[in-house]
Amino acid sequence: MARSEMVDAAGAAALLTNADSVAVITHVQPDADAIGSASALSQALKQMGKTVYTLIGQPFDYPENLNCIPGSEDVALTDQLPATDLVVTVDCASRDRTGMLEPAIALVAEKVLVIDHHKSNPAYGAYNIIQTAESTTTVLRGIFEHLDVEMDYNLAFALYSGLVTDTGSFRWGTERMHTLAAELMSYGLNTRQIAMDLMDELTSEDIRLIGEVMSGVQIVERHGIKVAVLTAGHDHYSKMTQSAVEMLIDYVRVLRGTDIGVVFKEIDYGWWSVSLRSATVDVSKIAGRLGGGGHAPAAGYSSSGTPQEVVDKLLGALIAQ
Repeated sequence: MARSEMVDAAGAAALLTNADSVAVITHVQPDADAIGSASALSQALKQMGKTVYTLIGQPFDYPENLNCIPGSEDVALTDQLPATDLVVTVDCASRDRTGMLEPAIALVAEKVLVIDHHKSNPAYGAYNIIQTAESTTTVLRGIFEHLDVEMDYNLAFALYSGLVTDTGSFRWGTERMHTLAAELMSYGLNTRQIAMDLMDELTSEDIRLIGEVMSGVQIVERHGIKVAVLTAGHDHYSKMTQSAVEMLIDYVRVLRGTDIGVVFKEIDYGWWSVSLRSATVDVSKIAGRLGGGGHAPAAGYSSSGTPQEVVDKLLGALIAQ
């Protein structure tokens, strides 16, 4: 079994500094923290003269609105892991979140650095920096302080993208998120436009699709836990923007009289990405039982099967509180 060592920001920076070539990998079905983290780290390493590959292990495109993040144009969708001195996963709560790249990563486990902020992360790298933080981009900002990197507009944009989205537009987190946001804004960010691009902008088709999905909301109960369930089948999901998809979880998260909000998103026929939210139940434990992870109030995992089968799998993972 490969060793697993915890490192601090200085230790992570030393590993990055000593590598001439680096593969930066973020999770499948990426969000803004995933793309922001991968893009920010890749840009920083290129500043340092490193050879960098930015990768996601999935064959299908990610949401188009994430392309507003500087550096996203360098992301490659692939199942091939190039030979490098160091492999870095960012915002991947578990190794299986690297998708098609997981088998190749397992073969080079001795040179994997994990950078993450999910408390459920099992520290699957040879080196791991897993901090309680608002976003993985927040963890990266601390690492950058130990690197020969000059902050600029593009780096600030990428870091801010993860921060603003993973805090729900600064609705949860510590005072650090405001301090970091103020620093990043000082590089000339148009925060209103960033919010529009990443979270707020909807199309008329989005409104129609949201309505159709919302009309199918179910309330199911197991072990005294009431769960609000939304199912966005592939025919709906494939036509929705990322803003619309994220809006679904915001609606179901606050449904009165329920303990957990869940959105099942059929990313391909029979294959589902599942988002869990709760203010009272630690959903990271539920996600962990199903091969995923996350935070106490927000977590996720992947599943397969028919709509009823994936709901039944979730209910089977619930334990009386």
